[in-house]
Amino acid sequence: MHLRSSRRLRAAVVGAVALALALTGCTGSSQPELTYTPPKQAAGSLPDDMTAQLQTAVQQAMTATGSSGAIVGVWVPWSGQWVTGLGTQAAGNKTKVTKDMSFRIAAVTRMMTCDVLYGMADAGDIKLDAKVPKYVSGVADLGDITLLDLCNGTSGVGSSAETAKPYWLNTPDRQWAPLQLASFGLGQQRGPAHTAYRDSDANYLMLGLALERESGLTASQLIKKYVTTPLGLESTSLPSPASAEPEPAPALKGAYLPPAEGGGYNCAAPVDITKSSSSIGFTDSGAVSTIEDLGRYAQAEARQALRDKDAKPGRFEKPLPAAADAPAWFQATGGAYLVGSMVGQHGWVPGYATAAYSDPATGFTVAVTLNDSSAGGAFAAYLAWELAAIASKAPAAKGETAPDFGLPFTAEQYAKAITDGAICKAG
Repeated sequence: MHLRSSRRLRAAVVGAVALALALTGCTGSSQPELTYTPPKQAAGSLPDDMTAQLQTAVQQAMTATGSSGAIVGVWVPWSGQWVTGLGTQAAGNKTKVTKDMSFRIAAVTRMMTCDVLYGMADAGDIKLDAKVPKYVSGVADLGDITLLDLCNGTSGVGSSAETAKPYWLNTPDRQWAPLQLASFGLGQQRGPAHTAYRDSDANYLMLGLALERESGLTASQLIKKYVTTPLGLESTSLPSPASAEPEPAPALKGAYLPPAEGGGYNCAAPVDITKSSSSIGFTDSGAVSTIEDLGRYAQAEARQALRDKDAKPGRFEKPLPAAADAPAWFQATGGAYLVGSMVGQHGWVPGYATAAYSDPATGFTVAVTLNDSSAGGAFAAYLAWELAAIASKAPAAKGETAPDFGLPFTAEQYAKAITDGAICKAG
């Protein structure tokens, strides 16, 4: 994988991207220029036997989740890469999934929203410890909650997704006001603030509103300015709220499974939901991308390429347990999950379950999307971790040296998790 190079320009010339293998950028006149050089990527593909293992893992996850297709990227800098589309656009559809198709990246959007927050803070345009009610109306009871709490998931506010899900599936074209969506989470019983992580979309919906208000720009413009332009992500964006398929074309078709009589899902009757409003996710999960862009982003994000190497505070320095019963290696902060040494995100949005993780020391990166969201985002995470465990054992290509790199889990562990939690069976 090669991260494209670019230089962040002022708003009047946003969109210019350099073609060198160094990434440079600045968020404003008050911030020093940043330079990022991605790790060297071994040319060629991963070994055939390993590719076969990876493909089997993806196909098993597709079956378990009722997905007709998937797009996956695995980049092992010392060994090779595997980037491909698997399956077809829909059950009974002969159109094959290809690696150039765009899709919705779900909660990976959270990392981008926090990129904007830190970019503006590093430039002196906003304060991380600013209180939420300064920027978001109707939330006076969040008087001790900061913008950094929203980014870190430590506001104590609940999630809106489960309440809103039926509306999303039944009326995917509906355009939502971010605070209207966040209100479902705000209405839940609060958890402890500042000291515990809580997976909540409402945090990032409110953070997006705050960043828009302070900057005078739309969330789409902010992500373009602070994320996609400086990283050269030409196929990544936060679309307008008008209902549409993911862009650029062609789009991977997305679906969900209707409930079956007697419980479970009707795996034989997926419902197409490719076309929907990005306002369903907004700055929590509304962005779209392609697998190559997603891999580039995950690698650069893990290395914090958008910030000066001496920038303070360090975004991932003080992670918290991702859940009360989470293993010690699974933590969260800064809009991301920390999985062993890897940094990334995973989640679902109607039609898609997506995950992307990267190791900052080596550049080792995995990214995947499944084109059915019914099983939830955890399955995308399990698949990404299974693929990572398989690929972490890749041998060094000729002339390369394999680093001392390992993960705190096995491929078998997450293959079993996918099988045990399957909502659909083969045949």
